[in-house]
Amino acid sequence: MNETNEPSGRNGTKRGLRNIGIFAHVDAGKTTTTEQILYCSGKIRTPGSVDDGTAQTDWLDVERERGISVRAAVTRFEWRGVGVNLVDTPGHVDFLSEVERSLRVMDGAVLIVSAAEGVQAQTEVVWHALREMGIPALIYVNKMDRIGADAMGTLGQIRKVLSPAAVPIQAPIGAEAEFAGAADLLPAFPVLSAALHAEPYLRLLQEAVAERDEKLLEKYLEEGGLGAEEVDAAVRAGAARSELFPVLFGASGRGLGVERLMDAMVELLPAPAGNPDAPVSGVVFKLERDPAMGRIAYVRLYDGTIRNRDSVRNDSRDLVDKVTQIRKVEGRKSEDVGVLEAGDIAAVYGLSRARIGDILGSPDGVPGERRLAVPLLTVQVHWGSEADYPAVVAAFQELADEDPLLDLQWLQDERELHLKVMGPIQMEVLTHVLRSRFGLTVTFGAPSVIYKETLAGSGEGYIAYTMPKPCWAILRFRMEPGERGSGLRYSSVVRPENLLESYQNEVARRVPEALQQGLRGWEVTDLKVTLIEGEHHVWHTHPLDFVVATPMGIMNGLDRIGTKLLEPILRFRLSVPEEFGGKLMNELIAMRGEFDPPVPANGRMEIEGTLPVATSLDFPSRLGSMTKGRGILATFFEGYRECPPDVDAQRPRRGVNPLDQAKYILATRNALSAG
Repeated sequence: MNETNEPSGRNGTKRGLRNIGIFAHVDAGKTTTTEQILYCSGKIRTPGSVDDGTAQTDWLDVERERGISVRAAVTRFEWRGVGVNLVDTPGHVDFLSEVERSLRVMDGAVLIVSAAEGVQAQTEVVWHALREMGIPALIYVNKMDRIGADAMGTLGQIRKVLSPAAVPIQAPIGAEAEFAGAADLLPAFPVLSAALHAEPYLRLLQEAVAERDEKLLEKYLEEGGLGAEEVDAAVRAGAARSELFPVLFGASGRGLGVERLMDAMVELLPAPAGNPDAPVSGVVFKLERDPAMGRIAYVRLYDGTIRNRDSVRNDSRDLVDKVTQIRKVEGRKSEDVGVLEAGDIAAVYGLSRARIGDILGSPDGVPGERRLAVPLLTVQVHWGSEADYPAVVAAFQELADEDPLLDLQWLQDERELHLKVMGPIQMEVLTHVLRSRFGLTVTFGAPSVIYKETLAGSGEGYIAYTMPKPCWAILRFRMEPGERGSGLRYSSVVRPENLLESYQNEVARRVPEALQQGLRGWEVTDLKVTLIEGEHHVWHTHPLDFVVATPMGIMNGLDRIGTKLLEPILRFRLSVPEEFGGKLMNELIAMRGEFDPPVPANGRMEIEGTLPVATSLDFPSRLGSMTKGRGILATFFEGYRECPPDVDAQRPRRGVNPLDQAKYILATRNALSAG
């Protein structure tokens, strides 16, 4: 067990470091577990409390008041000679964007499941993302001391809903008030137990290991069991390759099982790779603002080394910023460390123009993103006094930098602000943040669903922008429907001698912007656009002519072809007592829901299917009264699908419509000349 103390190799992994994210559904005990980890490591003298607002990683005012995490918090501790960067992520679905950004920079994960509530909605969402990204993970069954805690039942649900490769490496001792910890099943851990209660867990572990290796399977069938060292080696190798997912048990509120979890974090989850002597390659995954120092960019570095006063190239924005400080930040405390090496995470000051997702240095080696959070609602911001208008705009621009999914729309002519949000809790938190951080009072209008448009068929869009001179830009687009969920695919088959590369690049940049508002005012998606004809004039063409022409050509195509309306759909899983089943199915039908035949189980009815967001906005709150609080609903974003013919939704267009070409040309020319 000395491998974790090995020094880092210059071209290999940093053995003495881990980057680990903690993920869970809200109220599974994630932040409490983090507090206990910090306490056990000696980082803090006493563990904080979520309920008392004293948790180290919940340091924002709104987090302390509401008792929930709304931002991913980075902290660091030492355990068994290994430094661990730990990211405590929010558990509420409204803050899934924070989880999404954290996943990108993790080398390992701990997924916490409540032994009383079992696998919940956000647990599944995060788990599927972890699997798609191939991130090794531990599963920690928490709250074993709670009434209704069922270790074997929860383990069975984990293996059924998440993965059959989830294997127990511990056997819990007791449950509910009698829970006294867990006996270890691997020889690498200090305690071994062959107690009778451990037998079913040990059998599950050995079977799962044997199923993944022909030689071990043959031995298991012949001898009826495997050697402890063989199981230990197989679990280590399987966990590192994301083929096995070790399951541990504990009660973090009482400190039971936390140290064993920490052992597993440094023993079974991988160290980061990276070469500190290679060219810089990293990503900005989180932004904050310091009143004195300005913007703080949290950076995960995959290769290279950054030091104070280094100039760093932002590949995403093609600019260079100078680093002023590199600090390790933990809640409200920070320490100037002066250097950030490959594999590590730190807060970098001086990157004043950076945005979330920006790649620093070389993009090679930086993993791609996994979209989890899809805002399905849009709201308008209202402020009490006209005098507050400029300050409210500035505040939301700052918040949109920190959370790009807010997708702030500032309509200057109408003096309106519109945001995209995940749900009502996020709106409450934004109201609180505006008040506590900026001293501003705002309210939000009623949320409306974000629809989209897609092509009703195939066709062409054409524009000959040759008047009023001087100008010359001719474009012809072929526009075809794409598969649902494919987004926009753009290409060009025009030769550079007909249309210069610089002009073609400008067209490529402007096509996505032109599709932000379709015939009904919604974003147009799931289509293929190909530039099949283009022409510039050696004397008359101005570099900005294609900025003006592209939206007119695209809108000409949309107008010729027509568009269909798409609406967001949720996949749901509903569990209700059987006596309420009939009423609930009628309600689902009334909401245009589609569902499989219900499955009866233990006096309850399980129903799975899909629901339009538009018809089910208030369904979660109504479900409680309809089932006397005994209904359980889990929802997941499924995607967009075509609306029925009787459903229509229009959104007022922002700015001048490119179909009104004379007005549009005048307005755009004036805007470009003013800019």
